[in-house]
Amino acid sequence: MEFRHLGRSGLKVSEIAYGNWLTHGSQVEEDAANECVRAALDEGVTTFDTADAYAGTRAEAVLGRALQGQRREGLEIFTKVYWPTGPGQNDRGLSRKHIMESLNGSLRRLGTDYVDLYQAHRFDHETPLEETLRAFDDLVRQGKVLYVGVSEWRAEQIEAALKIAGEMGFDRIVSSQPQYSMLWRVIEEEVVPLCEREGIGQIVWSPIAQGVLTGKYKPGQPLPEGSRATDDKGGSDMIRRYMSDDLLTRVQELRPIADELGLSMAQLAIAWTLQNPNVSAAIVGASRPGQVRDNVKAAGVKLDADVLRRIDDVLGPVVIRDPSRTRSPESRP
Repeated sequence: MEFRHLGRSGLKVSEIAYGNWLTHGSQVEEDAANECVRAALDEGVTTFDTADAYAGTRAEAVLGRALQGQRREGLEIFTKVYWPTGPGQNDRGLSRKHIMESLNGSLRRLGTDYVDLYQAHRFDHETPLEETLRAFDDLVRQGKVLYVGVSEWRAEQIEAALKIAGEMGFDRIVSSQPQYSMLWRVIEEEVVPLCEREGIGQIVWSPIAQGVLTGKYKPGQPLPEGSRATDDKGGSDMIRRYMSDDLLTRVQELRPIADELGLSMAQLAIAWTLQNPNVSAAIVGASRPGQVRDNVKAAGVKLDADVLRRIDDVLGPVVIRDPSRTRSPESRP
């Protein structure tokens, strides 16, 4: 395993982080989830990402139990706050009340006294940014949170937060967690340049585009049984945009590149994200230990400029680059 600094902070994270968004507590039984976490640990993964809302709070609890007995100082545990965790009007968003209550719930479920990184899971248009940042800063001062970050924020929102933190003396954002893959590059035009200037590292999710970049979805063929595209618990919603025959045909044309490099399609896709120097880690999920062991082999892989050009030539117009595609709800869900 290779390690990188999280932005310009002193914290180092494993290049491959293990995440449990659509798996623990929902798609995968707990025994299988435990095996996946053990496989990640065996492969040198030290960074684990979750969120309070995943699987209705169950994902945090599953991860906490899976990590029991591990040396806490040897792990980096990340979680997030924003999406609903209960029926009440204040069980969502980035108000001071919800942030404080949500973190306390996360700590209980994870079985830890602190999290290494606490992230605003979306931008909250209903809460003053000063209120959110002060609550985060208070948690840092209490020792319950070591670093703070954001997820799926636009460049202007990150910039506004940095300005307030500078004026008020609050702890600064050190990380951004966006969707990023060969097919989804909406952060490259605005978010990445800002974050490079300000010392913020990207922890990217969906580096294999919900499994599309593994090549398992074939143009003109039925969807594989049990795949993410057939999941009725939310997994199919985001993958639908990739199901055109043109896009799937182009993905198949990446296979010779992967074969030449001795990589699986998934390894090529994950390694591609890690070529961006602003990326601190790529988050992978898994429903089977073998997937973890395959994905971690992307750590340390170097792709030369010619390979990157060939990938761009193959994918061409199907790549999504529009920065306006990064959106947070106008009102709390």
